[in-house]
Amino acid sequence: MSALDPIDRRLVAATQAGLPLVAAPYAAVADQVGLTESQVIERLTALQDRGVIRRIAIAPNHYALGMTANGMSVWDVDDDRISELGRRIGALPFVTHCYQRPRALPEWPFNLFAMLHGGTRDEVEAKRGEVSRILGGACRGHDILYSTRILKKTGLRLRDTE
Repeated sequence: MSALDPIDRRLVAATQAGLPLVAAPYAAVADQVGLTESQVIERLTALQDRGVIRRIAIAPNHYALGMTANGMSVWDVDDDRISELGRRIGALPFVTHCYQRPRALPEWPFNLFAMLHGGTRDEVEAKRGEVSRILGGACRGHDILYSTRILKKTGLRLRDTE
């Protein structure tokens, strides 16, 4: 992946906290960074194609939507099946984040992480049961770490170097 040119860096900095909530958000960003609306769209598409940005999407606040029981489920999954099973778990409608991570043996045997959301812990536990059924015999163990409060709720931010 190549480094960002100065224009792309300004574009990422202008959009990293989200698009403006206006009728024409790309035009507003264009005004801010000195481009045309079509140039903003073309550059954002190119950044997405290069993998610099993953997606442009709405990110609702799940707490405000009543999903206040949130747990990071952790699973010890057979390495030979983790890619296949991780894709299945990540596609579940109640999973918002799904990652493969290295184990930290002997204390931490878990290699698949999936964030589960619900209105109550009982609801999240039912969803954890569904994940467990999908993983079946490929899973040797699991746990869940429940959120107690939000400490940070932002993505990566570029430092201002200008």
